[in-house]
Amino acid sequence: MNVTSNLSEKIRQIRLQKGLSQENMADMLGLSTTAYGDIERGRTELSVSRLENVAKLLDVPLPELLGIDISMSETEWLRQENTRILAENRRLQNELDQLKNKFRQLFGEGVLRIGEERQRIGF
Repeated sequence: MNVTSNLSEKIRQIRLQKGLSQENMADMLGLSTTAYGDIERGRTELSVSRLENVAKLLDVPLPELLGIDISMSETEWLRQENTRILAENRRLQNELDQLKNKFRQLFGEGVLRIGEERQRIGF
């Protein structure tokens, strides 16, 4: 399940808990019932302002609607995000190294040196 479908499902569940219909939500948001239904089916990406309006109508804090742990400090979140980015960077570097090795196997080292020679002589 992706982020959009998780959010759409969460909106639907909260709406049902509050006893609101799709028609109620559509009217309060100034949308057609079909347009609102598309939000709950995950067919529409919400703008920040529309998402804020949905959260307000459902009386749910926006971070909670988005599934963000508001008890986490910004510093802790940045640490976690930094760790995630570093891991992704390592993964991509490994992938690049593997592709370079395959390239060398297919074309040999000479092809890679051509670029180095051009750099050296100023091309």
